[in-house]
Amino acid sequence: MARYTGPKSKIARKFGEPIFGPDKALEHRNYPPGQHGIAHRRKKISEYGTQLKEKQKAKYTYGLLERQFRILFEKAESSKGVTGEVLLQLLECRLDNVVYRLGIAPTRAAARQFVSHRHITINGHVCNIPSCHVRPGDVVAVREKSKALEVINESLRGNRSSRYSWLEWDAAAMSGKLLNVPERADIPENIKEQLIVELYSK
Repeated sequence: MARYTGPKSKIARKFGEPIFGPDKALEHRNYPPGQHGIAHRRKKISEYGTQLKEKQKAKYTYGLLERQFRILFEKAESSKGVTGEVLLQLLECRLDNVVYRLGIAPTRAAARQFVSHRHITINGHVCNIPSCHVRPGDVVAVREKSKALEVINESLRGNRSSRYSWLEWDAAAMSGKLLNVPERADIPENIKEQLIVELYSK
């Protein structure tokens, strides 16, 4: 199963945003990585460079590699609606992202691991595919055998699902429902999706 396993703090510093979650390295060194660090005068980024950077930020944020991301873009392009917005909606409806948004996992990487290790169910059935598409009305829950896991309970103590209007969380059952596909205005990620569309349209 392909996934990014490189240094995360360096990537976060590259984009100047905590895209992998809270990062002390980013707080202490809020400038791009490299030999010369903050003193290095960087050249003006070209239009292509700006578009590429935005695509890379989206890929790292949601934990996808190029082939997966390209397939999702093509799916968004062939769907009705604004391509960039549909792309973000498809990313938000991935099972690993929904698990993260519900607060079951502290990060998307942890959510991906929970799914892979068969701790998560969809509509009562165990699913170990992080890229599985969650549809409105689907119930995503912690598997009965996994409800006692400390790492899951620790994450749920700081439950984030109430922040998102498209999700409904049932604390007693340790389950959540996707009420609807989120609108672009409801997705908090700082991604300029139009730049990604322009890049793939070249």
